[in-house]
Amino acid sequence: MERRRYLVTYDVADDKRRNRVFKTLRDNGEHVQFSVFMCELNPRELIAMKSALTGIVHHKEDQVMLVDLGLAEKEETLPIESIGRAFAPPDRVVVV
Repeated sequence: MERRRYLVTYDVADDKRRNRVFKTLRDNGEHVQFSVFMCELNPRELIAMKSALTGIVHHKEDQVMLVDLGLAEKEETLPIESIGRAFAPPDRVVVV
């Protein structure tokens, strides 16, 4: 299955919900900055993650944003610009 790279950021009002969102995203990607994760997911993993997050957030108080950055396998430069320290995408590790 094709894997895509997503930049995921969140703003959650409640500490308990925020911790649950953090743990869900940590299970699906790399923590790259406060409230920001980089996730490489296939379509099934994306649906599962979105479903889990949907069950956690308060839909009138919280926000989780997903930005599709394209195919994970492409070696092209990511469309991310930073000011200050350069952005370095997390190393992809294969676990056997």
